Amino acid sequence: MAMSRIVLSLSPTPPPPPTTIPESHPHPSFFDSFFTFSRRSFILTSSVLSLSSSSSSLAQTPPPPKSPPPPSSSSAKSFLSGIGSTKSWFQFYGSGFAIRVPPNFEDIMEPEDYNAGLSLYGDKAKPKTFAARFASPDGSEVLSVVVRPSNQLKITFLEAKDIADLGSLKEASRIFVPVGVTLYSARIIKIKEEDGYRNYYFYEFGADEQRVALVAAVNSGKVIIAGVTAPQNKWDDHGVRLRSAAVSLTLV
Repeated sequence: MAMSRIVLSLSPTPPPPPTTIPESHPHPSFFDSFFTFSRRSFILTSSVLSLSSSSSSLAQTPPPPKSPPPPSSSSAKSFLSGIGSTKSWFQFYGSGFAIRVPPNFEDIMEPEDYNAGLSLYGDKAKPKTFAARFASPDGSEVLSVVVRPSNQLKITFLEAKDIADLGSLKEASRIFVPVGVTLYSARIIKIKEEDGYRNYYFYEFGADEQRVALVAAVNSGKVIIAGVTAPQNKWDDHGVRLRSAAVSLTLV
């Protein structure tokens, strides 16, 4: 992803300290059911919150806190310093997206993931758990892509065209950030396209010695989420590479 095409909406300098999402979080997170903790890694799992439970919670969600002050250029530089070039990496193309895969990562998609979505004899097709999945040789660092209809995450009368249709960066954190985690960063990344700018939401958070970076975007009513997970001790050395993999998500 060319950095010259990115416009960041960032918090003021100095950046605020990491915040913890309280357990009394008013909205069940989309990723509460996607992420599960294990001894080896913090990985994407197969279950999804039902639309009915999400919609009932949305109806009771109170107004979000006030927006932060205008961004500063120095905080933008700080964020960009945590992203490296991925041009030399293998680029995987999925349905409606492309993503760069870190060197030495292996494809760990299961056969049922490839076959999901197919329907025989009129049976209802099983939704694919993952659109893409790669891992480091020891399995401790995982890159996953998940695609879901936007109306599973938030009820809208019109088809979502952009991630902003699901709410502001802060409002959408109720969907993408699990309760009880420490939120290290939240950013809006704007990518220039032929007909204007497209918004991508970036979140980085951690809990139980695991850390996650994810990027979410919307295309034609589908939410595409790229997430990378690793133990905190691996993140200290490989954080730039992992964060760069998530940020390399591109809608095609």
